[in-house]
Amino acid sequence: MENLTFTNSILLMEGLTVTPQTSYPVFILLLLAYVFIVVSNTGLIILISTEKNLHHPMHFLFCNLPLNDIMGTTVILPRIMHDISRETSERYMTYAECVVQAYFVHVCAVACHYVLMIMAFDRYVAICNPLRYTAIMTNKMVVKLSASAWGLSVFMVSILLGLTIRLSRCRSKIENPFCDNASLFKLSCENVVVNNIFGIVYTVIVFTFSLGSVFITYGKIATVCITSKNKSLNSKAIKTCGTHIAVYIIMFVSCASFIFLHRFPEYSESRKLASMFNIVPPGLNPLVYGLQTKEIRQKFLHIWFV
Repeated sequence: MENLTFTNSILLMEGLTVTPQTSYPVFILLLLAYVFIVVSNTGLIILISTEKNLHHPMHFLFCNLPLNDIMGTTVILPRIMHDISRETSERYMTYAECVVQAYFVHVCAVACHYVLMIMAFDRYVAICNPLRYTAIMTNKMVVKLSASAWGLSVFMVSILLGLTIRLSRCRSKIENPFCDNASLFKLSCENVVVNNIFGIVYTVIVFTFSLGSVFITYGKIATVCITSKNKSLNSKAIKTCGTHIAVYIIMFVSCASFIFLHRFPEYSESRKLASMFNIVPPGLNPLVYGLQTKEIRQKFLHIWFV
């Protein structure tokens, strides 16, 4: 079976370890999570696109986040639910499908960091340089920032996966709920030092710039708010920044834990659990970044109760 699988470029997905008794509850839970993520994020995009009073740079930048969340969860969750409904020995996927899934998984993960960085920059300009906000955050700047976030993600992930697909394969089992770069190059018996080094260096750079920029900008925002005399506005800004940082930390820890545990095969079950925490931020983002924004919250309440 191993030789046949390899020859036909068919991979066996290990997937989540669930018992027959828990497979249906887990399937229903993931389905509900997926529906909530897609519906809530799609609703936000439609609301911002159709309401003229929401056509501001902050809201347009925010649209990158729900778009990324929809794409990321659609790439991961339907496939996991499909595998849960099948026996462990029947969870097959072609190598090409696995590469495509891994590509979009990494693009969405990296783009999320970049998008949060530019959103933090937008809030920094709005609060720390309010008189220059309209001059800096023009529509052209919003397009440039958004295009840069997605373009850089696509470019760097293309290099990352390009280094992996060049390798020959001698194994056919993906020991993960979904495909990612590390799972793919582990299929090879060749020397993967280059893949490991590039992956680690790029991850460290992304995490460092992302973590640094978010905390520095929100730190400066907090400093300005504390020293300002407008106590009511400041308390709301600090509360918003604190909530955003909390969601960012959840996203950061879930991604970092998953990457870190890939280096320790003996913790494969812990890695699978950590990988599933990546669906938490897409579910929290509409609540935190959407409903905490006054204009979006008011419009949502108007639509819901009228």
